[in-house]
Amino acid sequence: MFEQMFDQKQAEQLIDTYLIPWAINIALALVIFVVGRMVVTVITGIIGKLLKKAKYDDMLISFIQAISHAALMLFVVVAALNELGLDTTSLVALLGAAGLAIGLSLQGSLQNFAAGVMLLVFRPFKAGDYVEAGGTAGIVEGISIFNTQIRTPDNKEVIVPNGKIYGENIINYSAKPTRRVDMVFGISYGDDLRKAKEILEKVVAEDERVLPEPKPIIAVSELANSSVNFVVRPWVNSADYWPFFWHMQETVKLRFDEAGITIPFPQMEVHVNQNQSDEEAYKE
Repeated sequence: MFEQMFDQKQAEQLIDTYLIPWAINIALALVIFVVGRMVVTVITGIIGKLLKKAKYDDMLISFIQAISHAALMLFVVVAALNELGLDTTSLVALLGAAGLAIGLSLQGSLQNFAAGVMLLVFRPFKAGDYVEAGGTAGIVEGISIFNTQIRTPDNKEVIVPNGKIYGENIINYSAKPTRRVDMVFGISYGDDLRKAKEILEKVVAEDERVLPEPKPIIAVSELANSSVNFVVRPWVNSADYWPFFWHMQETVKLRFDEAGITIPFPQMEVHVNQNQSDEEAYKE
């Protein structure tokens, strides 16, 4: 009888001391985990909506949502484990050490990753733009977290690391709707200067692709060694730049030929003093 009472009392004490507190802690940990996961889902959804409203790239939105979800869930897991009475200090320290080791081993990749995030956030260019960046030039076909795909004018695909692009100058030829076409045409010193200028002005005025504003600039820019150089600077839409440039080279040459105006070759004039004797020239 006494032993039964002792066993019952011991069982009740065991239940009160260990089982009930542990059950409560496990229930609270589950509640923290379940509710925390729901809250994390709501927060990441809000982040995604805000980023979409700000018109960020879909790839960047997905990436930020994934990172935010992972970071917030880590806090939830740590809070749930802490509620169970486990020491999470060593776990956090272990995760920090592992993160540092991974960061050091993937230093180059992390640089490209950081540059990719910056490119997607600040968007110095977008898919379809013609750019000069990272030592190459072409049309941007895609921007990922680690690299950018560029298609060259001769239809080659170049994969450029984002770190190389973001660390150097970026020239975006498609960023502005209009561009100035800078051209230089030379004529011989013996040709009619005014007539050549009239031809250039007429060729530019006849082309519908030339924009009325800003006004085209046509002027003598240099008295070079073998030619008088005209600078011709009209403005066109960015899409018309190369067709207009090629058209001008051909048309100006044909018009100059029709008018008898020559585009000189580089040359050098040598003057010989006929009064100097061969003996004097030899002594010199």
